[in-house]
Amino acid sequence: QVKLVESGGGLVQPGGSLRLSCVASGDIFSVVTMGWYRQTPGKEREFVAAITRGGGTTYADSVQGRFTISRDNAKNTMFLQMNGLKPEDTAVYYCNTFPGRDWVWGQGTQVTVSS
Repeated sequence: QVKLVESGGGLVQPGGSLRLSCVASGDIFSVVTMGWYRQTPGKEREFVAAITRGGGTTYADSVQGRFTISRDNAKNTMFLQMNGLKPEDTAVYYCNTFPGRDWVWGQGTQVTVSS
């Protein structure tokens, strides 16, 4: 079973930036489409961005133009560069396969946008 570990979250002021990382334990990472998701209390986990093994990307409308997803297949790692953060981006961020969310969820990383 692939293990996912997210990191890079924190507290940032509105307009600030963060870079999240997701490390997967298995080499299968390099051949699957991966995605970032986020969840706030009382709400369902929602899609944020996805990237194919070849680097093709897609984004939720709410983050388009502000977030950039990327990956390093040699290091089994995926990134999410978040710029222009807004309070509504506050959530726990997770990574998993896209669209199937096939692997066991990691612990996520908390992002809090507040002044």
